[in-house]
Amino acid sequence: MGLLKKVSVVCIGAGPAGLTAGYLLTRDCQGARVTVLEQDESYVGGISRTVLYKGFCFDIGGHRFFSKSTEIEHLWDELLGEDFLLRPRKSRILYRGKLFDYPLRAFDALGKLGVSEALRCILSYLRVCLQPAKEPRNFEEWVTHHFGRRLFEIFFKTYTEKVWGMKCTEISADWAAQRIKGLSLFKAIWHALRPQAIASGERQDTIKTLVTQFHYPRRGPGMLWSAAAKRIEQQGGEVLLGQRVVELKDCGPGMGWEVTTRSGEGQERKFLCDHVISSMPLRSLGLILQPTLPETILQATNSLRYRDFLVVALIVRERHRFDDNWIYIHDPGVKVGRIQNFKSWSPDMVPDPALNCYGMEYFCFEGDGLWTATDAELVDLASQELIQLGLALPDEIVDGTVVRQPKAYPVYDEGYEERIGTIRDYLEAHCSTLHLVGRNGMHKYNNQDHAMMTALLTVKNILAGKRIFDVWQVNQDAEYHEEENSRHERCSGLPQEEGVEERHVPAKVSSR
Repeated sequence: MGLLKKVSVVCIGAGPAGLTAGYLLTRDCQGARVTVLEQDESYVGGISRTVLYKGFCFDIGGHRFFSKSTEIEHLWDELLGEDFLLRPRKSRILYRGKLFDYPLRAFDALGKLGVSEALRCILSYLRVCLQPAKEPRNFEEWVTHHFGRRLFEIFFKTYTEKVWGMKCTEISADWAAQRIKGLSLFKAIWHALRPQAIASGERQDTIKTLVTQFHYPRRGPGMLWSAAAKRIEQQGGEVLLGQRVVELKDCGPGMGWEVTTRSGEGQERKFLCDHVISSMPLRSLGLILQPTLPETILQATNSLRYRDFLVVALIVRERHRFDDNWIYIHDPGVKVGRIQNFKSWSPDMVPDPALNCYGMEYFCFEGDGLWTATDAELVDLASQELIQLGLALPDEIVDGTVVRQPKAYPVYDEGYEERIGTIRDYLEAHCSTLHLVGRNGMHKYNNQDHAMMTALLTVKNILAGKRIFDVWQVNQDAEYHEEENSRHERCSGLPQEEGVEERHVPAKVSSR
């Protein structure tokens, strides 16, 4: 496909970004030598993998499949076809023993809070409308600006501080703008009064938070990524599990890269390639690059922070206590932050209709009390909290297992943008054939479609032999722009770009 020579690529990480890159390279570039390296010894999919336990399937968190990008949706269909189900989205907030719709539906929330509390919320919102903040500096100010202080305190503060382990004033406003994009109390009321945008065909204008249905693989997202790995191998590439990358050596201008891995048994292997596509955590990448990064760049990578995560999957007797896909827990009296109902994601996740599987999700830092607790202690904690919340009786809990996920969430703390900018500028200037993609690879808290789009555009850049797209401009809706002056300079043999909204807007190289 338009290549002057056969290209060799190593993809670090077999998550959504790495497997998307590997699949597209082996599909679209005949003769390309592609190797995907994954440190997990059993699963592909990264944080989007599906774990199997005694016939029960459960995710590391919940992973909706919804995108405004037709390219991404075509990829999903291409890989799984009829095994993609269309599922209703239902999520609620458990607060003071009551379940509130989420995304917040104004009449539901205000009605369940009671007249007095509802008036406090409305007056609080009107106050910020009359005296808006000039520019929200942190998560607390952003949410207060869009919903009022009282609704922030009720529906955002407790859960958010559980997730991040830090005060809302210490979290960048960027995170709120990205994850609650376009939503406010006014829009929540307007949304409740008008027909659903999805139903009326206004897909591109739909606020992602308000989507009421989504696609989902019959047996979890891992099903998609297993299919992608299989296709890569069928198309001539390889996907190697149990291979932790311990060194990434730049062999010099035009000489490519030497990638060294180490297995769980300590055996080392070396791979030579022209390009490296990395989705490994940016902080970890900084430690293994050779030649060693300058001190200022190392300081920037070492200062990046992550929030870790663990899920306790509880097998319970089915009593139909709630049919949500997931519930947010805003009770400060328990440590659990969110509960997944995997049968509601897909009935095929649960092998016995008389049983169900709940994912009790805990947010922590690697090495803290939760992280270092034994599996038995965590299963007991999760069981007691499920009972305390009124979502199960003691004799209904049958079994449980634990999965720990390090570096699940890149932290958006003060100054993170400047540090990422410093790292990015250095790597682009000195390591042009090292491509950063995905959530941890770019230190961007994004969804699967966003991670896949960064990989898709990176592959197009490699096949074109030049940077047509700046992947850092891919936003939370997987929308993107072409590089300045490159709109009509596509590499021979590359397909015409569909775009996410069937449009292209020339953009500068840097979006910072």
